[in-house]
Amino acid sequence: MTADGKDGSAGGDDGSDPDTETAFDPDPERVASLREVADEIRSDSSESKQLANILYRTSDLYDADEETTPEEIVRNVKFILEVTERGGLER
Repeated sequence: MTADGKDGSAGGDDGSDPDTETAFDPDPERVASLREVADEIRSDSSESKQLANILYRTSDLYDADEETTPEEIVRNVKFILEVTERGGLER
C-alpha cells in the first residue's frame, strides 16, 4: 500500500530481514507434526533412522528455541548420509 513497503507486499530488499527469518517463522504445530512423523517412522533400519533424523533436524527451522538455517540443515543431512555410508561414527 505504501511506497516504503510496510504493507508486506513491497520492499523486503532493504536488508533488514533475512529471508530465512521471514520464510521460517516459528510454528509450534509444524514442529510437533514433523517430530511426530519422525518418531513414528523411526525403527531398527538405518534408513528409517536417517529419515527420522532428517525430519527432526528440519523441524528445527520452525522451532523458536533453535537457531538454524536451511544451509546448516543441508550440511547436517549430508553429514548424516556420509556417516551412514562409512558404516557409522567408529573410526
